[in-house]
This record gives sequence, C-alpha cells and structure tokens, in this order.
Amino acid sequence: MFQRLSGLLITFVMTSLISQSATVKTYPAAIGAPMSHDFSVQVRIPDGTWQNVPVYLWKVDHVDNGKHNVESSSVASFDFEGEAEVRVVSHRQTSNDVSCGNALTNKVSIRPLSTKIIPVVADSIITFSINRSRYLSVEIDNDQFHNLHLFANPMQEQVERGKDVIYFGPGYHDLQGDSIVVKSGQTLFIDGGAYVKGWVSVWHANDARVVGHGIVNPDRQHEGIMVRYSNNITVDGPLTTQIPVGGSSNVNVLNAKCISWYGWGDGMNVFASSGVNYKNVFCRTSDDCSTIYCTRKGYAGSCRNIRVDGAVYWADVAHPIMIGLHGDISKNEVIEDVIYHDIDILNQSEQQIDYQGCIGINNGDNILVRRIIFDDIRIESLRCGMLFNLRVCYNRKYCHAPGRGIRNITFRNVSYMGTEPNLSIVSGYDTTRIIDGLHFESLTINGLHISDDMPSKPNWYKTADYARIFVGEHVKDISFK
Repeated sequence: MFQRLSGLLITFVMTSLISQSATVKTYPAAIGAPMSHDFSVQVRIPDGTWQNVPVYLWKVDHVDNGKHNVESSSVASFDFEGEAEVRVVSHRQTSNDVSCGNALTNKVSIRPLSTKIIPVVADSIITFSINRSRYLSVEIDNDQFHNLHLFANPMQEQVERGKDVIYFGPGYHDLQGDSIVVKSGQTLFIDGGAYVKGWVSVWHANDARVVGHGIVNPDRQHEGIMVRYSNNITVDGPLTTQIPVGGSSNVNVLNAKCISWYGWGDGMNVFASSGVNYKNVFCRTSDDCSTIYCTRKGYAGSCRNIRVDGAVYWADVAHPIMIGLHGDISKNEVIEDVIYHDIDILNQSEQQIDYQGCIGINNGDNILVRRIIFDDIRIESLRCGMLFNLRVCYNRKYCHAPGRGIRNITFRNVSYMGTEPNLSIVSGYDTTRIIDGLHFESLTINGLHISDDMPSKPNWYKTADYARIFVGEHVKDISFK
C-alpha cells in the first residue's frame, strides 16, 4: 500500500513540476494582415487551457514545366518552453462525405520526419506534443503546397524600450512600400504578433540587432531583412521572405524563418562576408535556400568562416545548399572553412540538371573552394533532383571563368530516405582545376551503408556506383568510409 501511494505521489510531483516549468505564449491576430482559413491551431501546456494561435496566409512557389505558380499555404507560430500540446483542425482537406462528420480520410504527415512526431488524428483534429523548439510542416495527403508551417519558437527575448530601440508592437503595420533602416547601436524589436508590410535594411551599421517573433513581409519580390556592409549584427526570431548578408562580418542569424514564392527568391545568401553564423533556422524558398558566394551584387571579396548549426531547408526550385559560382575572376577569391551541421532537407524540385543537387558546389569565376564540412545531414524524398552536384565548371550564363578547384570536402553522417534520386555528379574541369580530397564518412541511402569495404561490392566496381554518383574526370582522392 505504501509503495503504491509513493508511486502516486511521485507521479503527482513530477506532473506538477512539468506543469510549473512549461510555459506557452501566444499573440493576437494582426487585424488587416492576410489570414488563412485552411487550418485552426491551438496550443497549451500539458492539461492546461487551450489558447488560440493566429494562422496567416503565406504564398509558396509551385513550379510546373518551368512556370512559377503561386499557391496559398498557412503559417502559425507561438513561443514555449518545457512541453506543449498542439491541436490543429483542418478545414480545407476534409472528407466530402458528410456522414463521416468531416473526418480526415487521408494521411497526415509532420515533417521533418527526423522529429518522429506521430500525431493522433480524430475526425478533422490533429494533436501532438513537442518538448523543444521545432519548425514543422503539417501536411495532409502529401499536399505540400497547402500545408501548415508551424513555428514553435523558444521564448521571445524581451527588449527594454529606449531611444535606441525601434519598436513594432502586436498589430498590422503597413510601411507603404518603404523600409525600416537600422543604424549602428540600434535594436529593431518586431514583437510577436506584429505584422510589418515592408522590409528592413541594416546598412553600414555596427552593433545592431533585429529581434522578435513578428513578421516582416514586403508582399512583393523583395528581400525582407537585408544586412549590408555591416559588422556585429544579430537577427533573432522573425519570419520574412529573404535574409541576405553581404559585405559584412560577425553576423548571427538565429531562430529566423524565410519563405519566398517569386523568381530568384533565395533564402539566406552570404555574399563576400566572414564570420556568419546561423542557428536554428528555416528556409522554404523559390530558389536556393542557403548560398555562399564571393563578389556579387556590389559586394566584393572572399567568404570565410561560415557555420550553419541546425536548419530545415526546403527548395521548391533550385538548391537547398549552393556554394561557389559567383566571384571576381581578377581576384582569385576563396570560399573556405564552412560547416553545415544538423540539417534537414525536406525537398528539391528542379528540372534543370545543371541546377540540381541538394548539396551543390558549382565552382566558377576563378574561386577556390576548400575545407568544407557537411555533418549530420538528413535528406527526405525528392520530387526531382540529385543528392550531390560538385563541379569545377564554367557556367557561361553566370560566370566569366571556371573555378580554380574544390579541395578537402567532407560529408559525414549523410542519409537519404526516399524514391531513387537522379544521378549525382562529381567532376573537375581540367588537369589544373580539379576536385582533390572528397571524403564520405557514413553515407546511407535508403538504409544501405556505402563504404569502400562493403562486403557486397565486387572489387571492380566503384563505391560511387552504389551511391549513384557519376565520378568524372579530374577527381583525385575520393573515399567512402
């Protein structure tokens, strides 16, 4: 009897501790902003009171036969710590059979699949729990263009308002096509629940910040938050269209989300910059998700010391990751010391073979690319694309010369689960512009571990054949461990 009561007491105490440590913060809808009626979202701490989460309409790109078609998806966000329970009601994707009580008859997926979130589905209601910050896609019957992007943020930093703080509180703010300029020493605080129609420019600034869990949407083909010619900059928390960093140093992009729907809608570009760090970010884009380029768009110089630590990439067209291509051929620029770690790639959809590659290094304009590490990369089933596209190349549409070479590239703990992708490509340019030092450590494709000592591999086969990688001319020192 005592043991049973002790067990009940321990359970009660643990439940109380979880409830006390868990916190959920929601924000009111911004009246005047475009709202979505496809989903309703609620959140609560375990066994607490359900709180409503506003659901906004957000456009995404559906490319078909080379044409960009705009589709309407949904976005919703809240802040929490500890544990949270989420309830999603689908209003669009329900059964047409009224006798079923509008029950969901189709499959519900929550991605990234690596989160291993298995929802409970009853009628048109989807419920699940989370215990850490997550950036998720809720999809019904594999409908990736009318999905719910659900951003479960960490708790928002609170900024004390003062003369150096530009504040946008909850509500709808229309800048009438203008921008907010953030200067040295200033903090732009876009509070949760704020929806800013316009864009932000951090321009020739030092020690400046753009923070908060609000929304910045130019609502046209334009970068949402731009960091240009600046030093010691932080962007933490917002949802926008694009966040390019150009001609800058010591930039930290944290907990930020980008979704674009128009042509050339790259997500998080790096141009001619050093010391740029990304942590816990999300990109769904109508062009490359993450790029590293040298001289381009008025920014001049090499790129060094770039790190991405925790990201979800989803390319509706072009590459999830793209390195190289653009530079000044007279400067012999370099891209070096780059790490991509803990990355979920949800899709690539690209018909043009030259621009395929979930991970692409297309080296042009006399650039030397070296010392790049891709670590802990999880790639889900592709609509159309290849896993790797590493080429020293001369793309005459965008370049003025081939690259100088690709050296010392490591792929560690990379996995793919899905339908058979297109053939990957690894190729140098000539005897002096080569790929030298390409090392795969723990590459897994649909459960098959690819290594040079695979017991099933005949001696006369290339290991790359098992990974469906075409290894062309001018490639030296390639290994699979």
